[in-house]
Amino acid sequence: MDYKSITTFIGSESELKMTLPAAMDFTRTQDGHLSTCLLGVDMTPAGGFYMGASPILLQETLERAQGDAEALEKLARKQLDQQTLRWSTESAVVQFGGLPGMVGLRARFSDLVIQARPYGRDALPTQEAVIESALFEGCAPVLVVPETGLGPKFGQRIVVAWNQSNEALAAVRRALPLLREADQVCVVIVDPPSHSPERSDPGGLLTQMLARHGVRAEVSVLAKTLPRVSDVLMRHMGDIDAGLLVMGAYGHSRLREAILGGATRNLLENTEWPVFLAH
Repeated sequence: MDYKSITTFIGSESELKMTLPAAMDFTRTQDGHLSTCLLGVDMTPAGGFYMGASPILLQETLERAQGDAEALEKLARKQLDQQTLRWSTESAVVQFGGLPGMVGLRARFSDLVIQARPYGRDALPTQEAVIESALFEGCAPVLVVPETGLGPKFGQRIVVAWNQSNEALAAVRRALPLLREADQVCVVIVDPPSHSPERSDPGGLLTQMLARHGVRAEVSVLAKTLPRVSDVLMRHMGDIDAGLLVMGAYGHSRLREAILGGATRNLLENTEWPVFLAH
């Protein structure tokens, strides 16, 4: 399956500048259709809508969100009008608590969702919520783009983070169109447990499956010489000059990763490379 239906959700001008060019470039390479959803998010806490609250105040917050969405849509259409690709735009107003349902519904019918890295100087709290909603409520893979964009080496050398989990296998299956086109695919296993079912041949069954899809992959078993698995993966990305990381998202619960950290959150906070996620 190729990526013919591609979606991106944008909630600010800084996100527009970072995400839309990458989404347009990727859509053009896939000969697909890009759906751009421009968000106006009402951040009023749910507790603010109490009995007796001023209806004028509530209306003002919604009107402000509507104005933000329409202004973003105008900027997006200005950029898209100059492109030779199939596209559509939609402005959407939603309260923050309703974001998962709105994003999930649209992501469910997308082959791929493209989003900016959700952490950084200009990042909004909605960006992390959109990525998680696309993964969990929409069951869609997400390509996370860093501030530098996809880069000229995107997809040439791909690192697959493999830990035998269902999330990692889902990411590999969703990334097959990219893996088939890559010049080099490196399956990376960090500090595999001695009692693993694959202890005699780490990554062997995965590379066998990939070979049947025309993907020639090599396996690298790495020691955990840095405090976090994400640090080892990022160092290996730099060592082989890779352009994309494919990994399963949130093998632990989102709450646990938010409090204690985890590979997904650490990578999204620090990565300089595009990351392809699936759950």
